[in-house]
Amino acid sequence: MKKGIFTLVILSIIFVLAACGKSTEEKTEADQPNQAQTDQTKSEKAPADSLRLLENEKAGKYLADPQGRALYYFKKDEAGKSNCSGECLANWPAFTQEDFTVPEGFDKKDFDTITREDNGEKQVTYKGFPLYYFANDKQEGDVNGQGVKDIWFVVNSETKFE
Repeated sequence: MKKGIFTLVILSIIFVLAACGKSTEEKTEADQPNQAQTDQTKSEKAPADSLRLLENEKAGKYLADPQGRALYYFKKDEAGKSNCSGECLANWPAFTQEDFTVPEGFDKKDFDTITREDNGEKQVTYKGFPLYYFANDKQEGDVNGQGVKDIWFVVNSETKFE
């Protein structure tokens, strides 16, 4: 008798936990459009490992990582070479995620990696130019690095490297 009740309790707990997990997923997906409407940042639906195209009044449309962190390029870089190291790299960490899909308007062939000369790590490039984060971007949608010292800029499909 005790064994039967124990089994029934365990099955009930599993059922309740499974129902709660499914309910949370549905609620999260249902809430996202409302949150996007109230947020200044707009995003396209994309797989979890996909780069995203976001939009902001200050920066316009820009490329972001799967977590919504803006990706930047450095005007002093050269194709295939980063010129940001030391303190610069502390403020502008390298984007290193290698396995991702790209949003509409971008071609996956335009993305590659370089091996950094200073630390030997791989860094993702767009059209040959290294990509970075900005340390002062604290949450999804921040573009605090846009235009810093007139040498740091967000990346979008119209970005032209000089």
